[in-house]
Amino acid sequence: MTIPAFAEEIGARLPSASEKVAANQLRQIIAAHADGGATLRLLDDDRQPVDVTLTPALSHLLLDLLGHIGRGDAVTLVPVHQMLSTQQAADILNVSRPHLISLLDKEAIPHVLVGRHRRIRAEDLFAYKQARDARRGAALANLAENDSELL
Repeated sequence: MTIPAFAEEIGARLPSASEKVAANQLRQIIAAHADGGATLRLLDDDRQPVDVTLTPALSHLLLDLLGHIGRGDAVTLVPVHQMLSTQQAADILNVSRPHLISLLDKEAIPHVLVGRHRRIRAEDLFAYKQARDARRGAALANLAENDSELL
C-alpha cells in the first residue's frame, strides 16, 4: 500500500487489543446518538467536565474512524487542503497520476494552472468522484438487471 502525498501517519503501529475494545465501545455509544447531536462529557486535565457536542456529520466521521480502529486496521489521515496537487488528487481517486492528467486534459475535472503546475479544488475533485461513483453504481445495477433477465 502506498501512502498518499502529504499523508500524516497516526502512530506507526496497529491498535492494541485494549485500544480495539475501547474504540468499539466508544463507537457503540456514539452510534446510539449519531443523528441527534449527542453531547459527550469529558474530563479535562483538572478533572473538570467539558461538554462536546457532536454534529451528525462529525458523529459519522468518528464512527468510520472508530470502526477501522475497532477492526485493528492501521489508519492514515490525509489532510485535504483547498487546492490539491495532481498527486494528491490521484491518490484520493485511487488512480495513477498520468490517468488523472488525462482527465484534466479532457476537462473532466476543472483545474487551474499555478505557474506550470496544475491544481484541483477539493470540492471539484469530490464532485467528480461522487458523479463517477454514481455512474459506476448505475452501470452495475444495469448489468445485474440484464444478468437476471438472462437467467
